[in-house]
Amino acid sequence: MADTVYSSSHPLLPPTSEDDRLGWIRLLRSHRVGISTFYRLMAEHGSAEAALAALPDVASAAGIKTYSPCSLAEAQGEYRRGTALGARLICRGEPDYPRALAELPDAPPFVWARGQTKLLHTPLIALVGARNASSLGTRMARALATELGEAGFTVVSGMARGVDTAAHLAALEIGTIAVFAGGVDVIYPSENTGLAEDILDRGLVLSEQRPGLAPQARHFPQRNRIISGQSRGVIVVEAAAKSGSLITARNALDQGREVLAVPGHPFDARASGCNMLIRDGARLVRNAADVIEALDPICSAPPQPELPLTPAPAPPKRSLRETAALHSEILSRLGPSPLAEDQLIRDLEGASPEVAAQLTDLELSGRIRRHPGGLISLAS
Repeated sequence: MADTVYSSSHPLLPPTSEDDRLGWIRLLRSHRVGISTFYRLMAEHGSAEAALAALPDVASAAGIKTYSPCSLAEAQGEYRRGTALGARLICRGEPDYPRALAELPDAPPFVWARGQTKLLHTPLIALVGARNASSLGTRMARALATELGEAGFTVVSGMARGVDTAAHLAALEIGTIAVFAGGVDVIYPSENTGLAEDILDRGLVLSEQRPGLAPQARHFPQRNRIISGQSRGVIVVEAAAKSGSLITARNALDQGREVLAVPGHPFDARASGCNMLIRDGARLVRNAADVIEALDPICSAPPQPELPLTPAPAPPKRSLRETAALHSEILSRLGPSPLAEDQLIRDLEGASPEVAAQLTDLELSGRIRRHPGGLISLAS
């Protein structure tokens, strides 16, 4: 790897100009640059411009002979489309970036926001559940959303059918945040077009994806980590044993958020996930008062000052033979099922910065894939 790669360590500072914002877009949208690699490059080079200049050498060291970062024209196109929609690009470190979301190691470097960004400064509570929700489930979602809104909370959900839709509808008058899996202008499912327009008028739409991008299957787990990550708690109303709502709940647990669940009848498959969560220690929810009781100590705590992202010390350079050996050892311990990066580092008994540097190489070369929650696997 080029000598400049580990030349220095820098805290992450938000962009201060449009050129800086375009640089952030270019770096994150460059081929095979994920969130972890974005932060690592920013930490090593101090700015997106410097990271972009170094990226071809980094890719070359990872075995990619021809590499071109995301072009300025492509970044300008994304920026123009977003601003034409009336959307704002909110970068990590800026005042409107959700404070709780910024606590996460895999927080998106920036999000596109359309609507009332003032809602990001209110207590946020996520409410999710089954797409094929029962009548009782949607009634419970509406009741919780209404009462929590009246208590000062802003309801966050994912605009899916069923429980998500019921929660957004009930919270419209007070304030609700919808996190999209695709771009902030791509409404999914299309049947919620009217609801999305109402949210744009009175609430807020967020997405980490570029405007105009249609959602794909891999985007939904990524969206779920934002739903839970910016919230102080996640309420699951109905969820099957294997469902996206349980993914959101697991994200919440990994992120240190409170997980709450509405119990259901043991014979109802739509309640099996919630009952499992309660069995495993989630707070049982009968009404909004139970939620408020659980979250009041969290929401009453004074906010902690956000610290700049300061990387670990740079690892020493390895020879090509040593690097190849470490790559081989990393790949031998990975499979198609995602593994936590910190577990891999413990298994390898290596220094975190040293292994992280090699994971960047392997990600750029397309040999590993990163997943939400700090998980990695072999590329399919």
